[in-house]
Amino acid sequence: MGDELRADIQAAMAKMSSKVGSRREIKKLPEHLWEGERVAMITSGTYGAGTGIVVLTDRRLFFLKDGLMSKTSEDFPLVKISSVQWSSGMLLGKIIVFAAGNKAEITNVQKADGKAITDALRAKLTESPQSGLESQQVSSPVTEDFKPDIYEQLAKLGELRNAGVLTDQEFETKKAELLNRI
Repeated sequence: MGDELRADIQAAMAKMSSKVGSRREIKKLPEHLWEGERVAMITSGTYGAGTGIVVLTDRRLFFLKDGLMSKTSEDFPLVKISSVQWSSGMLLGKIIVFAAGNKAEITNVQKADGKAITDALRAKLTESPQSGLESQQVSSPVTEDFKPDIYEQLAKLGELRNAGVLTDQEFETKKAELLNRI
């Protein structure tokens, strides 16, 4: 299988601590990539009712299950991800992604792989401003077109507080900042 795969997929596959149950998805991975998209890391995990692969690329994190009976694909573009969490047990862990006001939990992730993907994703999130909003806030005046983004951010903040990611004080501080921009 390795000879027919692109070099970036082969390199990501080589880093995986376990490939059990993921070979079919890895083989189908090129069909699901966007033009010019590069794969950085791959691991296996469970999302919803399916077990498949979690893929970190230069543009997104996504889950792919390509089974005989059912297929599932879920995209989390980097510009839409606001936060990521990692928690682990003895052997397996869980990646929690907060994106566009939604929370997604990918479970049964190999401990070493999940930590590595989460750390790499955090690094990517700090490289470039999410959704370009931070740079817009600094360089552009607030316009009517910008207001819906603030309302979306307020909703995301509420979800993060309810999930225990933010304290009430952090929520109130950030909420006040956002409301001052309206």
